[in-house]
This record gives sequence, C-alpha cells and structure tokens, in this order.
Amino acid sequence: MNNLQFDFTIDKSNKSVLIVKEFKAELTQVWDAFTKQEILDQWWAPKPWISRTKFMNFEEGGRRFYAMVSPEGFESWSIQDYTSISPKTNFKYLSVFADKDENPNLPGSNWDLSFAEQDGITKVSVAIYNESLERMEKMIEMGFKEGFTMTLNELEILLGDLES
Repeated sequence: MNNLQFDFTIDKSNKSVLIVKEFKAELTQVWDAFTKQEILDQWWAPKPWISRTKFMNFEEGGRRFYAMVSPEGFESWSIQDYTSISPKTNFKYLSVFADKDENPNLPGSNWDLSFAEQDGITKVSVAIYNESLERMEKMIEMGFKEGFTMTLNELEILLGDLES
C-alpha cells in the first residue's frame, strides 16, 4: 500500500524540472538525509553507482564536492554551492558538473528544496531551474528522470530501514 505522492514534471519552456515526493518518515529524518554527508552518500546515486563526497560544508556559502562513481570506477564529479538555508524547511544551491580538481563546468542549475511534514508524511519539493535549455536537455538525455527516480527510491528504502 504505497499511495505516497510522486510527481516529476519537466517544463522545457521554463527550463525547469519540478519533483514532488512524499516519504513516510519524520521531517528531521528526511532533512538529515539531504543535508548530512554520511547519509547522503548512502543514497545520492542510482544503483549500482555510489555517491562519494570529498567534502561537505552545509551552511550558506558552503559547498559539497562529490562524485558519482560507477562500478567500474568512473567518477562523475559535481559541486553544490549552498546559497540559502532555512533549517528543516528549505535550502537552495547551485549545482554544476566539475572535474576531479573542482573546476566547474558551467552553466549549472539552481536547486530549491522545500520540506514539510504532515501526519508522519514528509513532502519534499525539488524545483530545478537550468540556466540553459541545452544543459537541461543534456541532463534529460543523461537519464536524469530515471536516475533521480531510482535515487529517491533508494532514499525511501533507507528511511524505511531507519524506521524499523
């Protein structure tokens, strides 16, 4: 019985993606899963890939530098520059692909994540705005929808394991 909301909307005219996902978990658990390196690295990559954070400083002006690593060891690096944090309700960051030496590959995309809990269900809304349509189309071609859906499913499993 899983009637939790999951919507994934791509709006090319606005160069944006909106993802809304509900989790059967407390707000604090879901917030921590998105903001703590040791939890993020357990789910922030579609299997069989893994997430490996080199460093993370979750504060306004802070940064997460991480790689998604394939089973063969291929690394796809990214930077998240945190621009705004309202504890347990919202945070925003600029996401850019990068090389292993932390050199950004612009343009990036602006992520706006909002969190709300009601009756033990936490809703996460992720609004992604791309600076260029080309970058957005590249994300889509790379399988972003399928990959991020798999990743959110990993989080759902992880949160279920934390409950038990």
